[in-house]
Amino acid sequence: MSEAAILIERFIGSTKRAACGLRTAGVCAALATSALALSGCASGPKPSAELVRASTLVSEAEKNEAQRYAAADLQRARDELSQAQTADSDRKYDEARSLAEKAAADADLASARTASGRARQSANEVRRSLDTLRQQLQQSPAPSGNTGPGQDRP
Repeated sequence: MSEAAILIERFIGSTKRAACGLRTAGVCAALATSALALSGCASGPKPSAELVRASTLVSEAEKNEAQRYAAADLQRARDELSQAQTADSDRKYDEARSLAEKAAADADLASARTASGRARQSANEVRRSLDTLRQQLQQSPAPSGNTGPGQDRP
């Protein structure tokens, strides 16, 4: 049972014992409603680890040039991280945790697409180098036999 629920039960029990008047009962009801509302906001523990992980992954993706290879994924991760930080500030911990996890996943995706883009670029460079070598081999004249020492005398 949450702390708020325990406080509400104690409060209601004490009001019954004290035989609150109408005015006091209204105050009791307002306090009980406030306690319930506050307990709904911070339903889970603060998502500190999730926020740090998401922030780290977004930073790593930025450093690895994800803007070049996966701009949309990186922007989505940034937006979700910002929303997660806002939800955390508002003590909406479940929402903050969920958004931080989404931001981490999108940052991971951006990093993976960046690695894939770099690998594709490297493969294209190797392919171009091989094509250049093939062209050079086709253009050079074929050797006309062994022209080692002593071979060019009559």
